[in-house]
Amino acid sequence: MVMAVVVIDRPPLWRRVVPLVQGFDWPLVAVVVLLGVMGLGVMYSVAYELPGRFELHARNLMIAAGVMLLVALVPPQKLMALALPMYVVGVGLLVAVALFGISRNGSQRWVDVGIVVIQPSEIMKIALPLMLAWWFQQREGRLSSLDFVVAGLIVAIPSALILRQPDLGTTLLIASSGLFVIFFAGLSWKLVIPPVLLGAVGIIALVLMGPVWCAPGIDWHILHEYQRRRVCTLLDPMQDPLGQGFHIIQGMIAIGAGGLWGRGFMEGTQTQLNFVPERTTDFIFAAFAEEFGFMGVLLLLAAFFFLIWRGLKIAVAAPTPFARLLAAALTLVHFVYAFVNMGMVSGILPVVGLPLPFLSYGGTAMVTLGASLGILLAIARSSRLQQP
Repeated sequence: MVMAVVVIDRPPLWRRVVPLVQGFDWPLVAVVVLLGVMGLGVMYSVAYELPGRFELHARNLMIAAGVMLLVALVPPQKLMALALPMYVVGVGLLVAVALFGISRNGSQRWVDVGIVVIQPSEIMKIALPLMLAWWFQQREGRLSSLDFVVAGLIVAIPSALILRQPDLGTTLLIASSGLFVIFFAGLSWKLVIPPVLLGAVGIIALVLMGPVWCAPGIDWHILHEYQRRRVCTLLDPMQDPLGQGFHIIQGMIAIGAGGLWGRGFMEGTQTQLNFVPERTTDFIFAAFAEEFGFMGVLLLLAAFFFLIWRGLKIAVAAPTPFARLLAAALTLVHFVYAFVNMGMVSGILPVVGLPLPFLSYGGTAMVTLGASLGILLAIARSSRLQQP
């Protein structure tokens, strides 16, 4: 009796992993790792009095990294199929928030879906640019003015629902992501320049008329009272140095105290002595600038600049209009995150509550950023694998 022995030659693990990561944009991965390491360093320094905060931040970074790698394996064609359902579900959840959402600290932003309490506005950070990129992909080669009107409505619906919560920071972020897609889809400069000029005139008028418009008893109507106070505090933080202006004043003091080289790791007096509020979340940039100084800030800015440049390069090389529009919009969302956060901490923008990517503490925002970077990697991977 002859027995046959079958030997299965299983390839080593590294040979099975290589096809999965083939085509990844490794420079983009490297700069994300650098930002993550910088975030871990400054979080370890500023969270020493908050038990578990550093560990949770590290856990959030690992979860975001896992989400990024998983999403990077999804072909852009499958992402396009998710655009419409994801947008509809997101808008539906925002309506649910408006009808019977959960209120915390004066804001109604959460909804209980039975299994977990979620914040639907985070879903729209991905769903809105996906939906608009899908819309313009469907209209490729036959775009008309009506198509841009429809795109504007797609942006306006979730933006209005989020603004009602109220959440001005997230509204600006989501609306800007949609406007980026519309602009890159071919919106005429004739329609872009007038709003830009109007905004510039409005800012100049606000600066000149600030003392009058910010006087007690003046109602701005279009903004909530707390939003009006934030704008007025930006114009003159010393109007309320122990209240609304305290954040801005202490943030600017911490940034100035860093000097050229910084006070050193875990040596920042403003942050270590608890003068800087929200030092692990919205104002972590002030802590970073105090400890690592102007040179550290330059390194941080260079890292964000490289991330944005790399993302735009991926967008240019993308094979389809859907992929190009989506990659460009998600890349510039990172720019908005960084610019608004650093601007509000530095006292040149109102405090609107946007985190600094990969440095600020926060689970949901970190996962959303990981997913957006995963989409960029998926688009880069698809472009490279299609090349002969």
